[in-house]
Amino acid sequence: MGHDSANVAPQNHRIDSSDVPRVLAPYLQIFTRICRRSFPCCVSASAQNEHGLCSVRMKSPWILLFLGLLLPAPLAQGVSKPNFVLIMVDDLGIGDLGCYGNTTLKTPHIDMLARDGVKLTQHLAASPLCTPSRAAFLTGRYPIRSGMAARGRVGVYIISAASGGLPQEELTFARILKEQGYMTALIGKWHLGLNCEHSSDHCHHPKAHGFDHFYGITLTNLRDCQPGHGSVFYNIHAHIPYSTLGAALATFFFLHATGIIAVSRRLTLGLVALLIVGLALFGLFVLTFPNFNCILMRGEEVVEQPYVSENLTQRMTSEAVEFLERNSDRPFLLFFSFLQVHTALFASPRFRGKSLFGLYGDAVMEVDWSVGQIIKTLERLKLKENTLVYLTSDQGPHLEEVSVHGEVHRGHSGIYKAGKSTNWEGGIRVPGILHWPGQLPAGKVIDEPTSNMDVFPSVVNLAGASIPNDRQIDGRDLMPLLQGRVERSEHEFLFHYCNGHLNAVRWHPANSTSVWKAFFFTPDFYPKNATGCFHTHACFCTEGYVTHHDPPLLYDLSRDLSESTPLTPTTEPNFTSIVEVMVEAVRVHSQGVKPVVDQLSAGHLLWKPWLQPCCSSLSQLCRCERDHQKGSLNTEVEIHSN
Repeated sequence: MGHDSANVAPQNHRIDSSDVPRVLAPYLQIFTRICRRSFPCCVSASAQNEHGLCSVRMKSPWILLFLGLLLPAPLAQGVSKPNFVLIMVDDLGIGDLGCYGNTTLKTPHIDMLARDGVKLTQHLAASPLCTPSRAAFLTGRYPIRSGMAARGRVGVYIISAASGGLPQEELTFARILKEQGYMTALIGKWHLGLNCEHSSDHCHHPKAHGFDHFYGITLTNLRDCQPGHGSVFYNIHAHIPYSTLGAALATFFFLHATGIIAVSRRLTLGLVALLIVGLALFGLFVLTFPNFNCILMRGEEVVEQPYVSENLTQRMTSEAVEFLERNSDRPFLLFFSFLQVHTALFASPRFRGKSLFGLYGDAVMEVDWSVGQIIKTLERLKLKENTLVYLTSDQGPHLEEVSVHGEVHRGHSGIYKAGKSTNWEGGIRVPGILHWPGQLPAGKVIDEPTSNMDVFPSVVNLAGASIPNDRQIDGRDLMPLLQGRVERSEHEFLFHYCNGHLNAVRWHPANSTSVWKAFFFTPDFYPKNATGCFHTHACFCTEGYVTHHDPPLLYDLSRDLSESTPLTPTTEPNFTSIVEVMVEAVRVHSQGVKPVVDQLSAGHLLWKPWLQPCCSSLSQLCRCERDHQKGSLNTEVEIHSN
């Protein structure tokens, strides 16, 4: 007996990224977009996966036939998705590059990217410190939203066996692109955590956040990782409350001398012995610190502990070139995150002494050489026209850096005030260079406010994926601005955090050239006529280290780029109304920030022995050397001496 089709309920055929091979996932996204525009009835608004990305619910088997015809089309026509090479230099000042006005330190390869691409002159890091800035870059969100902005004094990870890190609930552009069929790699610095509960769970490892390949360090390049450069703990005396301790000790001796309290000789000797033991343990901690925290990993394996930094940029450049060669026939994302020019400074032997600015200049030149190697590899593999290259710094230069030998190891902020660890322009205004032949105009300069958080939506959109709608994304797609389809940035307001404290707000009103910036507190510089905190090696955001302002300090950056003269109701007639708008913007923004776990709390920062990575044994102080990458690229003809 035949079937009456009118009496048979139509079946729903649901297709999701998980139902198709990884290589076909990008084409499902293409189909979804076409279906939304042409056949609205075929997409169910409720059919979304856990990240708010689109799933397609088919109400007709004919749509499946259409999908079958659509999927092979890009393959047959040779249409390919763009590749991405994202380059982040550590602590590089905007004034260190030739394309941003430096006339003595030569950076020809980076300058070429700017000359043949787009240069952003008001590109801003979402934080003036490494860890929160990188969290914002990868997720497109203010770090306060992910718990990667500390409420306390310390705002970055300095211990490898700490339990804090970028939460797995956060979506990085690497994870989204991996779902789109991209091969993804992070080479260089991570600085967003490693383990949670034991030494091999790697819950915060780059692989847990979408990177197929990782070759680099999980912390940052600390002074302790370079023999002869001292220790980050040598300056700990600057944080000891001597006045409080002195007052307590004087009170104690006074009470003892007047007979109000009596202290036995045994107790006194015990306290002295305890002090000696404490100092000895601290000395042992500093002595063994490099063994336990200067760690080089390949994938999830520790391959060098402690690492030798002298030729590390050479090795990482070779690793990047090999990744490009292996994946030249498929879409890829390479995030090259330099260890340089963070201290302790280092440069390969071929670059030492080649600049006029000591070891810092040598390191900048080596970075420029490495960028040149990557660009030449893209050219050799005929990938240049299909690859978006982006170069930036995670924040401004560390102005307080002076070596144990008295050598100046800091970068240059150009005309901008202060540097790393502050939200003055020198601490957050960073290089922003984008290069993509045929897609981006050559030689274009854009002075609109942009953020390193903008890379997230830009990359995700270009890869054909959807921006997650289950969370607040603070970045904005840069492509309309870069390509000249719009003249203004989508950022009317940008909020500048010092750790977890909202420090300043920037306002670029519509139909105005003004860029207003209001500070609610500012760091207390030392010495007072300096633009840094040389007594503590970095500026802090907590009480005792800042001065609060009510009303806030107000600047118009369109007239005062150096933030030299705050405005007043006398010098700015609209002072009160401008401040009112900015304060209201802060109120609205703050209401939208949901409480999350502080990943940089004391409990998440402290050393936990059970989380300690160790590639040999404790009796060997975890030492090992089994990295096969030797960095064999030729540097002879690449050096451009001053």
